[in-house]
Amino acid sequence: MKDYYKIGEISKIYGIGRDSLMYYEEIGILKPFRDTNGYRMYNISDIWKLNLIKEFRSLNFPMKKIKEYLDDRSIESTKTILNEELDLIDKKIFELISHKENIITRLSSIESVIQNTKIDEIEVVYIEKRKALELNADIERDEDFDFLIQKLQKEYEDRFNILGNNNIGSAFSVEAINNGIFNEFKSVFCFLEDNEEIYNIVFDEGYYVTLNYTGSNSNNKIYMQKVFRFIEENNYKINAAPIEIYKIDIHETGIVDEFVTEIQVPITK
Repeated sequence: MKDYYKIGEISKIYGIGRDSLMYYEEIGILKPFRDTNGYRMYNISDIWKLNLIKEFRSLNFPMKKIKEYLDDRSIESTKTILNEELDLIDKKIFELISHKENIITRLSSIESVIQNTKIDEIEVVYIEKRKALELNADIERDEDFDFLIQKLQKEYEDRFNILGNNNIGSAFSVEAINNGIFNEFKSVFCFLEDNEEIYNIVFDEGYYVTLNYTGSNSNNKIYMQKVFRFIEENNYKINAAPIEIYKIDIHETGIVDEFVTEIQVPITK
């Protein structure tokens, strides 16, 4: 077995990039010497440090803390850092369990839409008040919606997911509807759980005329007009901007016929 290894050999053996190895040298963790050809040569007696670095970095220990430990090791400091590893692992386990539960919820959400949604049926339903995050902006294209919902998600520190979320939607522009235009919107939003403490709008409780349709959202004019005729025939009064909720859209499927969208129009009987 050799006493010294070149940087390329060390990089390959440990799966650590050259830049990282040179950074460890820069901060004084590794101290290779140069051979007669100017190549960095690593003493095999110092390579044990890379085993610990890889373990600690996998748990996101900062390099400063790793260096402090490598420079001053004792039984007590080893016990301390191993206990910190345990705490970090417990935290990761908690995060993974939460992430798993979140994915299960989203899968259930998709399945619920598929199994329980009544298509092309008008209903009048009473909906309790709903907390939401909303971003106001003029929207005329699908690309605008995608950009804005991503912006909303980032603005609120990723407080909601997009894939498998059937609570994301848009509020129609009433002015555009009055001009016979049904593909212009004034905001994007995401409904939240009742116990959420961070939100910027509450959708009023009350009666809504609802209709679910499948296929392209460019066909929403047909279904909106059907809803408006129903409202007029029953002498209801629209009391706020209609909304669309994208229960299944391009994020869940590339097959347009599988899209499921719900129109909700708030009314006074």
